[in-house]
Amino acid sequence: MSEIRKLHDDEVDIDEALVSRLLAEQFPQWAGLPVRFVAASGTDNVTFRAGDDLAVRLPRTPWAQGQVERDLTWLPRLAPHLPLAVPEPLAVGEPGADYPFTWGVYRWLGGEAFELDQLADPVDAAKELAEFVHCLQTVDTTGAPLPPDDDPFARGTPLAPRDQLFREALEELRDEFDTGLALAAWEASLEAAVWTGPPKWIHGDLMPGNALVADGRLTAVIDFASARAADPAGDLLAAWYMFDGDSRRAFRDALGVDQDTWARGRGWVLSLEMIAIPYYRTRNPAAVSDGNPLIHETLADFAAEN
Repeated sequence: MSEIRKLHDDEVDIDEALVSRLLAEQFPQWAGLPVRFVAASGTDNVTFRAGDDLAVRLPRTPWAQGQVERDLTWLPRLAPHLPLAVPEPLAVGEPGADYPFTWGVYRWLGGEAFELDQLADPVDAAKELAEFVHCLQTVDTTGAPLPPDDDPFARGTPLAPRDQLFREALEELRDEFDTGLALAAWEASLEAAVWTGPPKWIHGDLMPGNALVADGRLTAVIDFASARAADPAGDLLAAWYMFDGDSRRAFRDALGVDQDTWARGRGWVLSLEMIAIPYYRTRNPAAVSDGNPLIHETLADFAAEN
């Protein structure tokens, strides 16, 4: 399984009319509610708002199936331990109305997709998210899903299986980055001590689209499709994708991240971005930022430490 998905491959067409038919057929108590597309839907699933209180979440492709079942199993166990709101699954829908997958009905969570400049105090928000991560790590992992053994893209796993992909991407991008510095940073992440403690719960995809903000404050974390028991470095993605400068330092300090864990987390971000550029540049150029600031930031962080 690859994190780099083929755009539009096997995607199902989903619109408001389909969602209304599914609700009417399977959940008559919610039939007739006005259904509205949520523009901030993710890449794996599409979300619609039904009435004022419900969200309907449907997989776009076969490989995105199964999340609502996992959510029903694990989110009720995780939620009581967490200081921010998380999705509340209410029901699992079955295939129907020419739609081939299971799907979910959730309690609607208000707020806007995370943007750093929306926050009243980014440093406070970084500390609040760090507390969320810390609390998640303390939850009992008995029976929790584990990363697959054969997937180099599975968050919270060792970096070594990504090495060839990273080097191939770096070779393609040799004219765009300081390849010597990038290789040194990558090799330092590979050489960092691997996680040998017990697996910890991680969200696995702490990026701006998976956090909600209201009235200048962080209010919720959503989309637990990648949640599993794994290396806690998997949740250091947030340090880079959601924060910068003082807020990034506050996130790290609040979690008390040691140097090896920080290096592994930095390696994940560096490799995610480096591997993605050659792929998306030819298929979806708009998805690739000019100059890729995250790569430059991770390299600057490494250089400052060495």
